[in-house]
Amino acid sequence: MPYLSLDLQYFSQEKTEKATPKKRQESRKKGQVAKSGDVNTAIILLIIFLFLWMIGPYMFDIMLKIYRVSFQDFIHYEITIDNIQQVMSALSLEAVMAVAPILLVAMVAGVAANYLQVGFLFTTEPLLMKLERINPLKGFKRIYSLRAIVELLKSILKISLVGLVTFFVLWIHREKIIQLSYATVEQALLIIGKLAIQMGLAASALLIFLAVLDFMYQKFDFEKNIRMSKQDIKDEHKKSEGDPLIKSRIKEKQRQMAMQRMMQEVPKADVVITNPTHYAIALKYDDSQMDAPIVVAKGLDYVALKIREIAKHNEIATVENRPLARSLYEQAEIGDMVPETLFKAVAEVLAYVYRLKKRV
Repeated sequence: MPYLSLDLQYFSQEKTEKATPKKRQESRKKGQVAKSGDVNTAIILLIIFLFLWMIGPYMFDIMLKIYRVSFQDFIHYEITIDNIQQVMSALSLEAVMAVAPILLVAMVAGVAANYLQVGFLFTTEPLLMKLERINPLKGFKRIYSLRAIVELLKSILKISLVGLVTFFVLWIHREKIIQLSYATVEQALLIIGKLAIQMGLAASALLIFLAVLDFMYQKFDFEKNIRMSKQDIKDEHKKSEGDPLIKSRIKEKQRQMAMQRMMQEVPKADVVITNPTHYAIALKYDDSQMDAPIVVAKGLDYVALKIREIAKHNEIATVENRPLARSLYEQAEIGDMVPETLFKAVAEVLAYVYRLKKRV
């Protein structure tokens, strides 16, 4: 028997169940989401090289302008502090004009890549200072773990494949590369620029494919890490349902909803029987659909007052009958038919109400 209890305890603690929505929400607040860094890298590279391909002539003109001004104008300047500041300011401005659009596109691509993976997520939890992060033992485990080995193999694979793709692009254009020694500077820059963009686009396309596979692996690994045991699910359920504050709020909300539904039925009643101040019971009777009158609302004190006010506002007849009101309140619930022992008394009240309606 002790072995059996230990086995049951082991299986209850084994993480075999999918994470609950609450566990997922808590993990998300801590910044723990299924995310692949390769997706960010691949998308940023692809967008940047596409952008370079589109603004290639603009970049080429800026580079020629820098070379032309440097060798035609700046070379004749005297070496003084003012002249050096002027030259550096002019070159810095041109460099900013060339680099700023690329940096802006890279930033937008990085934000878009993150949004595609995890949506909008802002949390400071990963930035909090935790002593366990500087624990040498845990650091050693992270470095020499199965996950680290997988990441190393992934990196080797990516480098090898990217190297093969770029070599393939260069091999296709080997004749142009050989002729670079006979080309002018302008022609050489154009050829090198086109080759660089082609290699970048080819490598980016390959990285996109690998990033999709890596994202699927990261999602699988994330789901595995946030799995819960049966005991964890039970504890979470007890914690959420067993909180007295939550229970009281749930009961209060249910009471309010029930009260609201009950008050909505009062205008449909035929008569309200009162005590006259402490009890109020609303009855409805339709001889074509009901075998006996039905209690649609009842209440004490404040609730009884609300029932009388709604009845008065909707011109529902109110009849004072203390013994009948008390008996109906004690013997019938909302939605129940009037007890058989009270049929005669209720019939007299309804007959009285119908006579009043005919007179009106």
